[in-house]
Amino acid sequence: MAPVLEKQLPGAGDNNNEDEEGQNLWTEILSEVSTTSSSKLPSGKNIVLFGEDGSGKTALMAKLQGTDHNKRGRGLEYLYLNVHDEDRDDLTRCSVWILDGDLYHKGLLKFAVSPQSLPNCLAVFVADMSRPWTIMESLQKWASVLRDHVDKLKIPPEDIREMEQNMVKAFQEYTEPEDAAQSSPQRRAPTAGEDEAVVLPLGESTLTHNLGIPVLIVCTKCDAVGVLEKEHDFRDEHFDFIQSNVRRFCLQYGAGLIYTSVKEEKNLDLLYKYIVHKMYDFKFTSPALVVEKDAVFIPCGWDNEKKIAILHENLTTVRPDDPFEDFITMPPVRKLVHDKEINAEDEQVFLMKQQSLLSKQPATPTRGATESPGRTTSGSPRPAGRAGQPNMTSGSPMAAVKKPDPNMKAGAANEGVLANFFNSLLSKKTGSPGSPGSPGSPGSGAVGAGVQGSAKKTGQKPGLTDVQAELDRMTRKQDSMVSANNVPPPTGNEA
Repeated sequence: MAPVLEKQLPGAGDNNNEDEEGQNLWTEILSEVSTTSSSKLPSGKNIVLFGEDGSGKTALMAKLQGTDHNKRGRGLEYLYLNVHDEDRDDLTRCSVWILDGDLYHKGLLKFAVSPQSLPNCLAVFVADMSRPWTIMESLQKWASVLRDHVDKLKIPPEDIREMEQNMVKAFQEYTEPEDAAQSSPQRRAPTAGEDEAVVLPLGESTLTHNLGIPVLIVCTKCDAVGVLEKEHDFRDEHFDFIQSNVRRFCLQYGAGLIYTSVKEEKNLDLLYKYIVHKMYDFKFTSPALVVEKDAVFIPCGWDNEKKIAILHENLTTVRPDDPFEDFITMPPVRKLVHDKEINAEDEQVFLMKQQSLLSKQPATPTRGATESPGRTTSGSPRPAGRAGQPNMTSGSPMAAVKKPDPNMKAGAANEGVLANFFNSLLSKKTGSPGSPGSPGSPGSGAVGAGVQGSAKKTGQKPGLTDVQAELDRMTRKQDSMVSANNVPPPTGNEA
């Protein structure tokens, strides 16, 4: 037995060495895993979006997610962002909660912001730049909603105080980025000199409403700046006044500010890098942008009252402390007049209706039937149909001379006809009772009738001389009037 035991002892020693080596190997693997797990991207981060209906909350986050869907939810929407750490090839998901624009749904905020998830939250307030007159009211409304909700959470006071101090420290320790060429997001490695950084005191209006969590203000639809200038007469002064009020609001909550446009894809990549910087401590190298009025970016900790006062130098018609709604007013609503569409009926149907209407109407008499039977068609003032009326000689030289001008007026033409009539009577001085010039004839007109009537009353025959003298006098008067109206224009021969 002894020799056998002696042979087994060396083998037993080899197994013990192998076991020790195996245990050392597992220890190294476990220690390596425990070391690398602490450097992995943390899970459970949340982004909570607030804003009015139609401000572009869902479209903004869908664009950051990489999708282009336009679906809008109700109540409390949920999305997520894929966050990739290229330095360690690590991937995680960041939850995104979008609260409905109706205050009726603010009670659903308890599912997104709880006492456990509050330290890992980022609050994003979305303002619509296409409706700038609603910006400040919207920001104040949703900030008060979040503040009331945080106050109702049962969080120990010491934890709240610690979160607030971390916000103050992050604001005070902000430094301008040195390397602006860094493109890919990477985790920031802590340096030895960070604890020795110079900490500046906060301003009087800075972090007066400390929520204990990072806050970001996102102004969407900044492509509408051009539309506001053309259609609503907005000037640079209006946009500076808007930016001044929004930046002072950001100071109160220690928030960052960024102008974006999903339509033009403006500052979207910058927004994503800043979000992962605030949530996962990625290295961020983009400086502040305040030159372009539609592409502003102000990181948390960069701004102060002196920098905001630079905008006030361009304000001429308004003071910085004037009420926001007094200067940025809503333009008058233009009423759209919608004309009622009229459909034309078929042509044949229309004609049949007109035919039926015409058949029902009574027949109207013609013009000839309605005219007076005593009216002559020639338009002559002489009474027609009187017995014994002699016809006027057309070949008389007096009639040819006294013919009225067709261009004369109606009154002058009538006078000319009377003159021709009396001249025709005077042209035949036979004195016979049956002749046209006889005083008793019917053609002697009103003068003959008057003389004959006076003769009947006195019982004497009228004298021819008296009648002749009266007719001569009237003839001379009519001739003078006709000659005045019928003077021919001078011709070239007369000249």
